[in-house]
Amino acid sequence: MERTFVMLKPDAVQRNLVGELISRLEKKGLKICALKMLSISRELAERHYEEHKEKPFFQELVSFITSGPVVAMVCEGQNAFEIVRKLMGATDPLKAEPGTIRGDYAIYMGNNIIHGSDSYKSAEKEINLFFDKDEVINYSKDVDKWIYG
Repeated sequence: MERTFVMLKPDAVQRNLVGELISRLEKKGLKICALKMLSISRELAERHYEEHKEKPFFQELVSFITSGPVVAMVCEGQNAFEIVRKLMGATDPLKAEPGTIRGDYAIYMGNNIIHGSDSYKSAEKEINLFFDKDEVINYSKDVDKWIYG
């Protein structure tokens, strides 16, 4: 089983989309292993987006992600990383296919509703940034036995 990090951004919270978006992840078969709503500090935002530090849009990223509460979660499942990336759709909502989260709900690239780790390495980093080890729950579901054997 793979784990990946997902964050519902301030625009998702402001637009009352949290339940809908979590439902999409769960209906696809992903298991939520950790979940919390939080206000991100500037320091945490800068650490989260550190790979973009030298880019012109860095301050806009930090300002937006700290502008209101977010919902952070860890999703688990077979091919979790790829499933989340496909469900989210293209980063630019204008290029995101209808039926994807961004294609259905995002308005423009700066406010694109959802973040998902872009690699296995970043998933591990982001999970550790947002969750203590004891906040990520290991559990099994009977349906997992039917699906994965």
